[in-house]
Amino acid sequence: MQPMTENVKPRAARTRATRLRIVRAATELFVANGYAATTLEEIARRAEVAVQTVYFHFGNKRTVLKEAVDVAAVGDDEPVPVLARPDAERARAEQDPRRAIELWTEFGREILTRVGPIMNVVRDAAAVDPDMAAQWAENNAQNASAFRVLATQLDAMSALRVPVDEAVDILCALSGLDMYLLLRSRGWSPQRWERFVVDSLAHALLTTDPATPD
Repeated sequence: MQPMTENVKPRAARTRATRLRIVRAATELFVANGYAATTLEEIARRAEVAVQTVYFHFGNKRTVLKEAVDVAAVGDDEPVPVLARPDAERARAEQDPRRAIELWTEFGREILTRVGPIMNVVRDAAAVDPDMAAQWAENNAQNASAFRVLATQLDAMSALRVPVDEAVDILCALSGLDMYLLLRSRGWSPQRWERFVVDSLAHALLTTDPATPD
């Protein structure tokens, strides 16, 4: 008889692969058809699983969408939070204020490029669906917490020209999803958005911006 651990690992891998297949199928359908128009039955068909399998792993449609947002945010299904990712660690360790803004904004651009389409679905559905309104509010709160990390980092360098709370507000306005989606809808590339945000944040937040002549 084989040791139990040899059987558990493949089973866990299969379970994880099934969940990810469901999430990817759901993401495609949510983006293409919207949240309200997408059913768990359609997700199951796209993922090539029984609808009971979707219910077993997620229970309801809102949980599927929440997982889709989480996977899009980090780019995979590894159980590692966004702020514990190597790019975030590198940005957090930066001691030059403008360079810190550049690194955080580059990291944010990569996240928004992935998560923008599915979060656009959440935003549209939030106006009429209480579950989606709660999801939208939760994501906004998470973003504000992440922006506070940068604001606190700049404050610790004595580089911040405004109070930390005000800096968080400015970061939410300029670096947040709403501005990103607006400018993307106006034809801006993610790279153009990134350059604009870096320059705007450096001007609005830093006591001295070395890229700007006195």
